[in-house]
Parts: sequence; C-alpha cells; structure tokens
Amino acid sequence: MELSILAAKIISLLYLAAGISALSGQMTFKGILEDLMASRALSFAMGFVALIVGVLLVTYHNIWVKDWTVLITIIGWAALIKGFMFIAYPDSLSWFRGWFKNSQAFGVLAIAISLLFGYFGFVA
Repeated sequence: MELSILAAKIISLLYLAAGISALSGQMTFKGILEDLMASRALSFAMGFVALIVGVLLVTYHNIWVKDWTVLITIIGWAALIKGFMFIAYPDSLSWFRGWFKNSQAFGVLAIAISLLFGYFGFVA
C-alpha cells in the first residue's frame, strides 16, 4: 500500500502542475503536441520516458483490485502503451490532436484527477 500512496502523491502533483499550467494559459497542450510532431527526437525522448514509467508501474504496481489503486495500474499500462506508440509509431501522435483542442477543459480534467489522487495520497 505504501507504493500506491507514493504513486498517488506523484501522480497528483504532476496532474496538478499540468492542470494549473493549462488553466493559466502558460502552455497549451496543442502547442506541445505540435512541437512533438515536428521533432522526431523529442517524440522519441518522450516515448522513452513514458515507456520507462509505464514498465516500472506495471512491474511494481500491477494490482487489479476493486479499489482506487487499480487506477494507478491503469495509468501504468496507458503510459507503457503510449511510450511504445510514440517510439514505434511516431505518426500516431496525430491521434492525440483532437484530445487537446481545448486546453482549458484538459486543465479542469487534470485538476480533478489531481484532487482524486491527492485525496488518496495525502489525506486518506
């Protein structure tokens, strides 16, 4: 359970930072995606990091239970798949373009996810 709490804290802080950045207009995810699509090296590096994070989460937190900790497992599998796709199929980045049309909506969603994981990581 300690690993789940640590992962929840990290995920909470990452999503909080991304959400605040999106809501404040400091960065747009559409712009970031365009930069990734323009640079094969950057998309490879991001894929490499996502793949490592995904493999670590799947290896050490592959817990399929009926409580909140399964969300960490799902994020791990999503990171692993995303990292693999960014490295093996860099053109797959265009699929994400529709998700980031509205950075404000993404910011609200990211903060909601942050609050959920923050509750389990810092409060519960």
